Amino acid sequence: MLRTFLAPVLLLLLLNACVSTKVYNELSDKYSKLKSENEALFNENDKLANDLKTARADLTSTKSEYEKTLAAKNKLESDITALQNNLQNLQQAYDALEQNSNAAIAENLAKNRELLSQLKQREDALAQEQARLEQLERELALRSGRVDELEKLIKDKEDALKRLKDAVSQALLNFDGNGLAIEQKDGKIYVSMENKLLFDSGSWAIGNRGRQAVEALGKVLAENKDISILIEGHTDNVPYRGSVEIKDNWDLSTKRATAVVSILQENKQINLRNITAAGRGEYAPVATNETAEGKAKNRRIEVILTPNLEAITKLLNE
Repeated sequence: MLRTFLAPVLLLLLLNACVSTKVYNELSDKYSKLKSENEALFNENDKLANDLKTARADLTSTKSEYEKTLAAKNKLESDITALQNNLQNLQQAYDALEQNSNAAIAENLAKNRELLSQLKQREDALAQEQARLEQLERELALRSGRVDELEKLIKDKEDALKRLKDAVSQALLNFDGNGLAIEQKDGKIYVSMENKLLFDSGSWAIGNRGRQAVEALGKVLAENKDISILIEGHTDNVPYRGSVEIKDNWDLSTKRATAVVSILQENKQINLRNITAAGRGEYAPVATNETAEGKAKNRRIEVILTPNLEAITKLLNE
């Protein structure tokens, strides 16, 4: 709804050659909100990595305890076998001594009772260890399944990101060498377009070549409706000295970002709810502003594509 409202407002601003403070503030607020969401996504990505590391450590610990319990169970079984053999030998000795003195018979009876008591204790201990072993086996299977599912979700997300990057790269192949860069990092896709591809100096009107690039990118975005799209405008640190229609570099970067959004709005297949435009002025450079080459890299539009992490978040909450 906000973007539907912004389109005529921006058109009116362009026709009247003036900048509305209200529009500027709304865009600034929108950017602040998106920045917080991006930081939350970045923190969530770190949390996912830490949770995976913890799950793997728990799995290793459970496996180790399972092996120890299994060894204890095997030793108990061995002890029981030895006790049973000893009992059998004593029983044979008892039979042989049965005709001897009452004292010898009493001694053997006492030993038998002791052995039977020990055997019962070992059998009870074995039953407890067996129950504990079965519980550990269930926990091990559960944790193994959880780790496998989490790893699969993360791999699927990374594979989807790679496919998205490949699709964007293919769509913008004809614009390679025109100040275009595509990078995958921090679980996102960054598409950087230098101003030489999109704008003339001091202008926020996109030329024909730049329009073709934005439209090509829009076709890919239309096929990925769950992707959050952040359009950021950036400038170098040279103060804006153009017409009075623009207040400063931040204002210029914002108008350039919304100019890109205006072209994307023409593609009716794009989910406009996922798009946000923001201006960052000269405050997020990617190169030094001490050289002409560095300034050229800083004057850019960045399109940041973020995947939907709802499935991974749901698994962690469960």
